[in-house]
Parts: sequence; structure tokens; C-alpha cells
Amino acid sequence: MHPAVDWVLAAMGVFVFGYPFIGGWYWTAGGLLFYAVHQWRMAPADQPPPLDHWPPISILVPCYNEGENAEETLAIAAAVDYPEFEVIAINDGSGDNTAEVLERLAGRIPNLRVVHLATNRGKATALNTGALLARHELLVCIDGDALLDSHALRWIARAFRHPDVGGLGGNPRIRNRTTVLGRMQVGEYASIIGLIRRAQTMYGRLFTVSGVICAFRKRALDDAGWWSPRTITEDIDVTWRLQVAGWRVIYEPNAVVWILTPETLRGLWRQRLRWAEGGFQMLQAFFRPMIAGRAPSMAPAYLNYLAGVLWSYSALVTIGVGLLRSLGLGPPGSPRVLVPEWWGLTLILTYLPQALISHFLDRRYERGILRSVFWVIWYPLAFWVLSALTTVVAVPRVLTQPRKEHTTWVSPDRGLR
Repeated sequence: MHPAVDWVLAAMGVFVFGYPFIGGWYWTAGGLLFYAVHQWRMAPADQPPPLDHWPPISILVPCYNEGENAEETLAIAAAVDYPEFEVIAINDGSGDNTAEVLERLAGRIPNLRVVHLATNRGKATALNTGALLARHELLVCIDGDALLDSHALRWIARAFRHPDVGGLGGNPRIRNRTTVLGRMQVGEYASIIGLIRRAQTMYGRLFTVSGVICAFRKRALDDAGWWSPRTITEDIDVTWRLQVAGWRVIYEPNAVVWILTPETLRGLWRQRLRWAEGGFQMLQAFFRPMIAGRAPSMAPAYLNYLAGVLWSYSALVTIGVGLLRSLGLGPPGSPRVLVPEWWGLTLILTYLPQALISHFLDRRYERGILRSVFWVIWYPLAFWVLSALTTVVAVPRVLTQPRKEHTTWVSPDRGLR
């Protein structure tokens, strides 16, 4: 084997196993810092401290083919514990009985308004429509199948008492856990997604809010150009544009919402492929602002995501070479990359404390969270591989497919309940 090829394969092997190692400790340190600064003496999640003034809030609920879920979602949203708020449901050209369900609910729920779009124009257009019709400055956005915690609005209002906060990401919790995939995602949302967002808040810049529970100031959205109908993942895009425009975007773990997640491999694949395509669209869209130095504080988040894309391709090559060698087809002397030796043990010893610490941080939001630790330990194998595969597929799709003027949406896999 050529020495240069040896060197490249060795470097890729170090990167494939070193990147998760460094990232694990980086996020864990940030999560602990968040706990020390924000959660050490925080009131219980169901006892938000009072404010001198509770600003009125508009809850936006875009719905597409949500006839099965809309009644439960909107009834719970309309009953939250908050002094003054309205709920706006936007029917985005649904093909099922969503329109009938929403009209029936509007006659029963006094603070619910319903808007019907003639055709499916995408979630971003539905949110823009709801925002323009909203009476209040603070907007809270949830999905049509999400169940808002009764105290979530009070925690969101408290976060926006800081005038430089333009956006906020809440804390999604999974409510369907009947399959192994569902249980693994319970651990993922706690030990990975929540931990990363805590760390990013402490390090200064959030990669993305969660589209299923987020909140914004109208002024900030106006500065950022509102939601873009051309992007696949409107939540990633608007998070970046808000921060490039100079607004802070933070994570508020007390803003809890209960969600449904995919529990089939096909549904999970489609969801994560969409996320990967949206992330790469972000790399394209914000390349010039990064190069021009318009938002230097966003550079670490940008470079970290770029490193994640490179890691996905490196993992594919490394695993491929290892498979060839295991079958006796690889070049002589090629490394046994499928046998990470001490790297594998190092990653295990890194991920175990990360999982325990993140579950410790999340115990205030969900009873019995530690029961998911068993399923969490399979996360690196299952979801790192899934992340790599979806990224490898997403990049050429984004590069080769023409950009649409607006992206529409389909009803995702909502799992089994």
C-alpha cells in the first residue's frame, strides 16, 4: 500500500473515533456549565417564578393532515396556565378532515382562531401567515401533534424578559415508547439533543431551535426576514438568520412539550434525511456570510457542522475499507478499522458519563428517565451510523436538486401509541 494512502487512512481512522470523543466531552462540559449557571437554584418546572408583567402571547399551530391529532393538541394548548394568550391554527391545505375538526373546535374554544390556506404551501408559509395575523408580539410555535405543558408559556415569557433574546427553543419530550426505536429516542432527546442545546446556549450560539416547540419576537423575525418557504428545515434556517441579524437564540428546558416520534425505520430515515438536507442547505446558504465575517460568533457552530459532514464521509470510507479487509479483499496492510481497539473502550467510557450526566440534568422534567439509560447505550451504534448515512445521501441530493420556491410537507411517521 502506498505510504500516502496509509497516512490518509490512519488520519481518517483517528478522526472517525476522535471526533465523537472530543465532542462528547465538549457538550458534557457545556451542559454542566448550564446547570451551574441556570439550573442550580432554579424553581421546579411546575412552579415558574412570578413576573411583574406577563406579556400576551400568540400560539401558532400549523396543521397539515392533523385530523387525528388536532383536537387533543389544540384543547391542551387552549387550557395552559397563562393570563392572556390566543391560539391560531393554520390549516395548510390539508387533504383529510383537518378543516372540519378545526372549525368544530373554533366553535367550542373561545380563544382559538382558525385560518385555512387553499393549497399546501409548506410549514414556513403557514407560520408566516399565522404570525401576520397574530395580535401579540411574542409568538410560540408548536406542531399539530404536540401537547404543550401547562406551565410552558410562563417559562417562555420569563426568558424573553431579556431584550436581546429574539428566539427560544423548548424541550421536546417523547410520549410514544412502544418500540425499541421509540425508547432509544427517549435517551437521544435527553442525552444528546438536550445536552447539546444547553452547551450551545452557554457557548453563545444555538445551531437550531426545535420546530416542534419554539418562540420568537415579531421584531426579531422581521429583522431576519421571517420564515423562508424555500428551505427544507425552516427551524434551522430561521435560527441562523436571527443570530446573523444580531439576536440571541437560547434554549429553555422548562418549556416542555410532549411529542410523537417515528417508530419505524422508514419513518426515522425520512425524518433524519430531512434534517440532514436542511443542515447542508444551511452550510450553503450561510457560506458567504461566514467568509465575509458578517457573523464571526457563528463560526464555531458552522465549522462544527462542517466537521460533522466530513466525519460522515470519513466514517463511510473507513468502515468500507474495514469491511473489504475483513472479507480478504482489502489492499495488503490496510488497517483493521472495524476493530477500534482502545478507541472503542475510550468512546464507551466517554459516553457513559455523558448519558448519566444528561439524565441527571433532565430528571426534573420526566420521572423515571434513568430507565432509558439501557436504551441510550445503543445510541452510538444505531444513530451515529444513521447520521452518517443520511448525511452521505443528503449532500448530493441538495447539490443536484433545483431549489424550489416553496417546500411542502407530508405527514410524518407518528409512531404507535
